[in-house]
Amino acid sequence: MSTESIVSTDISPFQIRTKPRRKRRPGRWALVVSHWMYSTIAFLLALVLLFVWLQRSPLDVAAPVNPADQFSGPNPAGPAGNAIVPAGFLSEVTKGGGKADRSNQKSLARSLPKTLFDGKTLDKNDSEAADGATGNAKPATTFEIVNPIDRMIRASLQQQGIQPASRCDDATYLRRVYLDVLGTLPTLPEVRTFLSDSDPEKRSKLVEAVLRRPEYVDYATMRWCDRLRVKAEFPINLWPNAAQAYHHWIHRSIETNQPMDRFAQELLVASGSNFRSPPANFYRALQGNEPGDIATVVALTFLCERLDEWPQAKREGFTQFFTKVGYKPTGEWKEEIVYFDLHQADGDSPRDLEAVFPDGKAVTIPPDVDPRSVFADWLTDPRNPAFAKGIANRLWAHLMGRGIVEPVDHFGSDHPPSHPELLDWLAKELIDSGYDIKHLYRLILNSSAYGQSCVPKGDSQKAEKWFACYIPRRMDAEVLIDAICQITGTTETYMSIIPEPYTFLPNDQRAISLPDGSISSSFLEMFGRPARDTGMASERNNRLTAAQTLHLLNSNHVRDKLKKGPAAAKLYKGKTPAPQRLNQIYMTVLSRRPSDDEVMLGEPMCRSASSSRDLIWALINCDEFLFRH
Repeated sequence: MSTESIVSTDISPFQIRTKPRRKRRPGRWALVVSHWMYSTIAFLLALVLLFVWLQRSPLDVAAPVNPADQFSGPNPAGPAGNAIVPAGFLSEVTKGGGKADRSNQKSLARSLPKTLFDGKTLDKNDSEAADGATGNAKPATTFEIVNPIDRMIRASLQQQGIQPASRCDDATYLRRVYLDVLGTLPTLPEVRTFLSDSDPEKRSKLVEAVLRRPEYVDYATMRWCDRLRVKAEFPINLWPNAAQAYHHWIHRSIETNQPMDRFAQELLVASGSNFRSPPANFYRALQGNEPGDIATVVALTFLCERLDEWPQAKREGFTQFFTKVGYKPTGEWKEEIVYFDLHQADGDSPRDLEAVFPDGKAVTIPPDVDPRSVFADWLTDPRNPAFAKGIANRLWAHLMGRGIVEPVDHFGSDHPPSHPELLDWLAKELIDSGYDIKHLYRLILNSSAYGQSCVPKGDSQKAEKWFACYIPRRMDAEVLIDAICQITGTTETYMSIIPEPYTFLPNDQRAISLPDGSISSSFLEMFGRPARDTGMASERNNRLTAAQTLHLLNSNHVRDKLKKGPAAAKLYKGKTPAPQRLNQIYMTVLSRRPSDDEVMLGEPMCRSASSSRDLIWALINCDEFLFRH
């Protein structure tokens, strides 16, 4: 470099000015390390803040007795209400310069939507206000005696000194019946029709209508498949052909309203190919094919009892009924024949078999008689209420949120019924009706006990134990994703990657009608769909977790459904006036009209498509949508 480039010629040589020396840049790896450190610190700080935010106000939903149904996760609501607000949700309640009006934010959080169960015990006036907030007529507050169920429930409540909850309003009842019986949300036209109907008998007519719907068959089939372990892959290993055939047989049995005693008989005495005689898969949907393994599953499925808790002599005597179940392969791959093996237990010289019924009575079975048929006759004998009690208790638990015996598949001296007279009566009604399960549906759904509000008038845990209110529960994983797809007009992809070739189902397949427990999705796995490995009720996990909350709030999965779904676009796009759009959104998502506060705060948001979409997203994240109430 020349001297002229750095020296000014207008000053003396003693005033030489040089260019400042450049700072030395850090090396490439130093930059990478520093960026990594800053990113790590920022990520850890974000996790800490998220954890603190999630833990600051736990959702105190009164927990059912079944631990699998208890809520143990953080509060997705926060302290201000039960609505989780996605990013951009408050864009319509800001003032000039993008500065948010905090008073509007607080009001919006309190009122959009109203929480029906915030962990507080409400008095009578509060309970009626919560029910009346849906924009419908004020519900009745008296506990009417509709059938003997109500008489027995009221007697137990009076004995315990507990007040029954108020009667739920029509919108709540409609949504409740649809979710409990159909596993499906009511559509916008169905909500409008029911709420505008002035017929005093419309609730009983609704019950009759839903029991004729195909969704009733799909949802009841799904629950039976959970219990009967309909799963192609490990550890059940039915294989896809057999799983499909088994599911179709169960579906057909429920569709024709086959009596429950005949349903059990066909399963217990089934023989033949697992591909061509679907009930035979009952003896293959096990984790073992020894007599003890079969007896354990039979006791759990039909008696709701745990065989390992029985005395040894009783357990061994009961196992004898299944010592002559034989298995043999065929020339077709994975096909297996289940049959009555006359010589399996006795060798070459058949002899009488000594067995013991679950009630302790011994029986001698001739060698040429299938012991399974003897047990099946005992199980379905009208004089024996054991099977009917198990069926009635499971249905009661599904509709009411808690079993008369809890857990529902653990009958025994350690788990006495809370209402023994009621359980006996329900079992007798089932038997006298010819084991017509729809008869029990009608009795329970039309009772005042079922029609109560989910807001108790006293201690919530005591109220739930004695059925003084309806018990809120999070929707099943299959029902939840079907509801989101119905609102948005989108579909899901369900598949099984084992075995090859991979199994893919049509895009219009609903989750409640999936035929095989091995066919699933990441959403179903995250939200607690049962694995169908044991057939126990505790396999289904309906606890709300932080991962589920974040998925509903922040995932591309839900965002894309709202952004691209044609049904959702129909709600938030177009030239529909804001008041009408707000009503459509609320009746579609929450199956009710908005309250006055929600109208005041929601109408401004419904004047633009983007904020209307955010409103739908927020409602999908609120407890009122996620829970059966």
